[in-house]
Amino acid sequence: MTTPHTIAVLGLGRMGSAIATRLTAQDLDVVGWTRSGRTSSTHETAGDVRQAVAKAGLVLLALSDGPACRQVLDDVRDSLRTDTIVLNTSTIAPAEAAGLARRLGPSYIHAPLLGSVPAAAAGALHILAAADQDVLERVRPVLDTLGTVRSVDDAATAAALKLIANHSLAGAVLALRDALRHADALGLPRAQALDVLELGGLGGLVARKRTFLTGRPATATAEFTIGALAKDMALLAAASNAPLRSTAGLAGAAAGPETDIAVAATVPAADDAVLEPLRAYIRGHATGDPAHFRDAFLPTARIEGIRDGAFVSWPLDEYCALFPGRPAPDEATRSRRIDTLGVHGTVATATMTLSHGADTFTDTFLLVRADDSWRIANKTYHRHL
Repeated sequence: MTTPHTIAVLGLGRMGSAIATRLTAQDLDVVGWTRSGRTSSTHETAGDVRQAVAKAGLVLLALSDGPACRQVLDDVRDSLRTDTIVLNTSTIAPAEAAGLARRLGPSYIHAPLLGSVPAAAAGALHILAAADQDVLERVRPVLDTLGTVRSVDDAATAAALKLIANHSLAGAVLALRDALRHADALGLPRAQALDVLELGGLGGLVARKRTFLTGRPATATAEFTIGALAKDMALLAAASNAPLRSTAGLAGAAAGPETDIAVAATVPAADDAVLEPLRAYIRGHATGDPAHFRDAFLPTARIEGIRDGAFVSWPLDEYCALFPGRPAPDEATRSRRIDTLGVHGTVATATMTLSHGADTFTDTFLLVRADDSWRIANKTYHRHL
């Protein structure tokens, strides 16, 4: 078992640069290359990608996405030595990983990484490696320098597991965002809320990202960006053919795609303007006054659902006629709450739970912004029996 004499690191972004620096610090012979032409003082860099791989026994890819991997491998394929191993640490779709494995054969290792820049610098990454065992053993000294190896059956599985791992990270970021929004609504100081959150299930994330969560991230360098995580979640949604809350939640973060993922947790809640028609709707039920519904809905809105076993689709006038202009006799025991709200430019979706005596309803709303104000365009409901 010998370490490949020269290691070409293709892609010198945040992770690629950290990996190349780590390998160089371990006295390994490293040459780097990046499409941006970026150079480094810690290791040799090549201006031409074919020059970078010509003498390499190991070519390590740390690229942004699947198309970048395909393009770079197309460019260097004729320059690779017959015994060169390609180690791809990039986060790409399972189908893309499987395609590269078929194309390159036994010389290809798909090895996505769990961990960000600090873990790479410390050699503490978790590496999901899919490869023939003898090929994996040839590069194990390099992998052991970077972290801990977990063998995976095939490239597609390794890629899928990486996306699942990042999905849990996205979920944690959004859970932290929700917690901070509620803390803000309750008037809690940010530092006090973070102190308590650090004691719970989100504690590791809060501790690592505290600088970004205090509103003073200007001097901190992003380790993993919102844009990169949103890209990974889009890959997962496409591969699983299932909706992901995190995809829209991260892609719509006002913080910007090049900021650290933790900044997504600090994005304020939606402006009160989008909540006002929902609150008017609540006032309509609380008072029985249909004027509040006319404030909440567009004149063209329809209210639809199953009533007494039959589908109904009421225009607004017909819906308003159901309300007598006074509260229900048991109004004191009734409650309503807004459960979810998603804003997408000039449209929004929301759900609400209404507990009306023995009946519980789930209402789903489509809202639109027109003439600088929000109105409900449509409501559908389900009565829980």
